[in-house]
Amino acid sequence: MACLDRRCFLTSAAALVSGLAAPALVRPAHARATMVTIASLLGEDKPETKIWRRIADTVEARLPGRFRFNIVANGALGGEKEVAESVRLGAVQASLSTMSSLSGWVPQAQILDLPFLYRDAAHVRRVVAGGIGMDLKQKLAEQGFIVGGFIDYGARHLLTKQPVTRPLQMRGVKIRVIQGPLHQKLWSAFDAVPVGIPITETYNALSTGVADAMDLTKSAYAGFKLYEVVPFLTETGHIRASGVVYFGGGFWSGLSEEEKSVLGAAASEGAEYFNRLIVDDEAASMQQVEASGGTVLVPELPETWLEGAQTVWRDFADVVGGMENIKAAQGA
Repeated sequence: MACLDRRCFLTSAAALVSGLAAPALVRPAHARATMVTIASLLGEDKPETKIWRRIADTVEARLPGRFRFNIVANGALGGEKEVAESVRLGAVQASLSTMSSLSGWVPQAQILDLPFLYRDAAHVRRVVAGGIGMDLKQKLAEQGFIVGGFIDYGARHLLTKQPVTRPLQMRGVKIRVIQGPLHQKLWSAFDAVPVGIPITETYNALSTGVADAMDLTKSAYAGFKLYEVVPFLTETGHIRASGVVYFGGGFWSGLSEEEKSVLGAAASEGAEYFNRLIVDDEAASMQQVEASGGTVLVPELPETWLEGAQTVWRDFADVVGGMENIKAAQGA
């Protein structure tokens, strides 16, 4: 029998509305996840990639389904400078970088690269936690790099084809350097010949004689298997390789306040995780180096290394905020 009275009509209409509305009640608030492409220079087993796996897991736990992390490892998206350019253009949303590679946009960042200025990782942490670190964050943000946390890659050491323990042995040696004036000035002070080469091209450059030396952290030395082409590592520890976890400014500006808060916190926690990983990774890296025939050397006449390096302090004082800023960092 057909339903003709008003009560039956209202009941049927309510059922219809309920039936139409039901799917909307179970539809997720964010039907499409935001893609976040991450560039990592090294492989899945290295801290540079592990940190992003940790950050991705943290964000997913706090904002389920909101983001999709596409982590591209092994330098497939280029070296640090190429990646930084891609981040500024919006093709890549986040990465890690040494401060050296970002100093082209923020020259003041070179205060963290001054040779023989920092005693250890704890010293650097005190500096970046203070006014110097806050100032650098602001300046980087103005250039499109949103800092989620400062990281420490470890000390940079000299890598060579032939044994080197004294500065005078660097005279005339072609050394691959980060493409920045401070690193060029440092090795010129020892009469070496600096050659700017992206990190992803160094193995080939060293194997073909374009360069005969470079400097790098122990972790990256093993990660890029550079002991195969520069088998001698001299423990100069001349520069603490400070860096940042960062997001692109354009990407960041499109996020909600909640998303910024969660991503920022995850990056900060990830930075602490990275710093712990580096300590263990350096020990494992040196075991790998020595098992593969690499040789570790101790530098002689440390005062002569320091003498050459301090010319860099004087030359870059005006760039990094004056000698008083350098002294403040030194005494932190």
